[in-house]
Amino acid sequence: MYNKIRSLIFKLDPETAHNLAIQTLKLNKFNKRKKERNKKLSSEIFGKQVDNPIGLAAGFDKNAEVYNSIFNLGFGFVEVGTITPLKQYGNPKPRVFRLEEDEALINRLGFNNSGAENISQRIKQNPPKGFFGINIGPNKESKDKINDYLICLKKFYNLADYITINISSPNTENLRELHDHEKLDNLLESINNEKKKLSTNVPIVVKISPDIDESEIDRTSELFINKNISAVIISNTTDKFRDNLKNANRLEKGGLSGKPLSIKSDLLIQKFYKNLKGKVKIIGVGGIDSAIDVISKLRSGANLVQLYTGMVFKGPNIASKINTELGIMIEKEGFKNLNEIVGTK
Repeated sequence: MYNKIRSLIFKLDPETAHNLAIQTLKLNKFNKRKKERNKKLSSEIFGKQVDNPIGLAAGFDKNAEVYNSIFNLGFGFVEVGTITPLKQYGNPKPRVFRLEEDEALINRLGFNNSGAENISQRIKQNPPKGFFGINIGPNKESKDKINDYLICLKKFYNLADYITINISSPNTENLRELHDHEKLDNLLESINNEKKKLSTNVPIVVKISPDIDESEIDRTSELFINKNISAVIISNTTDKFRDNLKNANRLEKGGLSGKPLSIKSDLLIQKFYKNLKGKVKIIGVGGIDSAIDVISKLRSGANLVQLYTGMVFKGPNIASKINTELGIMIEKEGFKNLNEIVGTK
């Protein structure tokens, strides 16, 4: 069905098409879908059960408007945001570009969202019906980025199953400087101190860049362990890897997502997995649109996965289809559950 209408959707500006998708999901027409459950696909993370390993990455439901409709599409978990303390428009339009031949997107949205207060009220009025993450970041004009994270943590810590600290968007100036060991140490220490003040054990997840300096992987892994980080998301979009792309939009400034990141993401997951030794969970992201892609991420060391660009190209039923494929594949291979696959590459 989606393949028949995709050509019409792709005639629309990407951001217009995205807004149309949000409005469609608001109609809740997917609530009647019977949610498929395969016990072999379920797993436990942060002490909670997740029905299946497929999550929708942050960036789609930026303002936490349709997460419960997304659960009804077959996703095991949903991450909303990135949310900043204050409402902001983001970067000038156009700021999202399709690369059809490459099955990729480039975006330079810049954390456009309606702000922490507005979004927190929406979540309170519409409790999530599944495993739910909130992705937070600083405002563009902020003079104190760390304080922005703390403001959002205080606003959302009791509304989510985990909080993701986004230090890796290439579209907010100087944000990736937080990958610097000393700055990251300072940020995570501040987060932990704030958690103590709030008397909360909400799991903290860090979303990193695929462009992280390889010489920093060992030290960053050690820091995540020492600061009791619950998980790392590997990875965000890249502002590199344009040479082999075919579409003319490859020259647009912004973060590249989709198929071109698949191998890069797998290799980075493998390196972190060897260092983290299961002490910090891994959520794998980058180029996922099939069960084979999910298996590759799990074999590399991911415990769960997320996708977004894959849904743009394959349609809203992608999670349900992947879960069906996964069930068949693990049955064929004789696995009792997905945990048996993790880190076997």
